[in-house]
Amino acid sequence: MASAPATGAGLSDADFTRFTEYFYKRTGIHFTPAKRYFVDKRIETCVRESPYDTFTGWFAALRVNENSGMLQDLINQLTVNETYFLREDYQFDAMLSTVLPNVLRDRGGLNRIVGPVKILSLPCSTGEEPYSIALRLLEEWDQIDHVDVEIHGADIDSEVLAKAAHASYNDRSVQRVPKAWLNKYFTSVGSGRYQVDEGIRSAVTLHRVNVCDTFSMRAFRDFDVVFCRNVLIYFDELSSRRAAENLYGAMRPGGYLFLGHSESMSRISPIFTPTRLAEGIVYQRPTGAK
Repeated sequence: MASAPATGAGLSDADFTRFTEYFYKRTGIHFTPAKRYFVDKRIETCVRESPYDTFTGWFAALRVNENSGMLQDLINQLTVNETYFLREDYQFDAMLSTVLPNVLRDRGGLNRIVGPVKILSLPCSTGEEPYSIALRLLEEWDQIDHVDVEIHGADIDSEVLAKAAHASYNDRSVQRVPKAWLNKYFTSVGSGRYQVDEGIRSAVTLHRVNVCDTFSMRAFRDFDVVFCRNVLIYFDELSSRRAAENLYGAMRPGGYLFLGHSESMSRISPIFTPTRLAEGIVYQRPTGAK
C-alpha cells in the first residue's frame, strides 16, 4: 500500500498502525482510531517541515535518527497542553488545609522536619500549575516562612517547558488570578500578556521527563505531594500501570497524589491507598511501603 504524501488525505491504515505502535513504544501514549484526524494533521505538519517528501521517508529517518531531535519535535506536536492558572483549585485547597499539615505532622512536626517539603507537578505543561502552587503557598499557607519548600515541574514536551521557563501568559491563562496577586507577582509585558516575576520563576525547577520512562523517573525521589492531573487518561492499561509505579517510586511513604477529576487510581493499580478528604479523593503511598 502506498504511503501517504506530506499533505492531503492523511496516513494509510497500515501507516497509521505502524506509527501508533512506534509512538506507543517510545512514550506510552496510545492513539486509537478515534484520534486519527488529530494524528494525521500533526504528522502532515512534521513531514511538511522536514526534508522528506513522504511519510515513508520521514518515518524511516525518525526511527534511525531518534537522537537528532525529530522524536522530540514529534512529541511536541502530539501532546496536548491546554491549561490555566488555578485550575481545579479545590485540590490546592485540600493541599493547604489538610495535606501539608499532615505532611508536617508525619515528618516530625514543624520544629523537627528534616529536609524540604517537595511538591511535583507532572505534567506541568506551560507552567501554570507549578506557579499556581507557588502563589497559593505564598499567599495562603501560614507556614511558608518556616518551612523549606521545593516545587518542581516536569513534562515530556520541550517546547512547553521553554514556555514555562519564560512564564509569559495571555489574558485567558490568568483570568482566575486575583487582581491583587496579578499586580503583586506579574509584570505586564504588553499585548494582553503577563510575565510571572523572577522570584516566582526561580522557585520552580523544571525538568523534561516521560512519566512512563522508569529509568528517567528514578531521578525523582522523596516527593511529599504530587499533582499528576489529566494525563493518565491518554494511556492504555499497561502504560497507566507503569506510570503509577513510577509515581509511587518518586514519593515518600505517606506522600499524597492528586489526579484529575475524571481519573481514578483504583482502576489502575492497588499500590496507592485512596483517602477521602473534604475536597475529594487523594491517593497516598502507604507509610509502611518500601
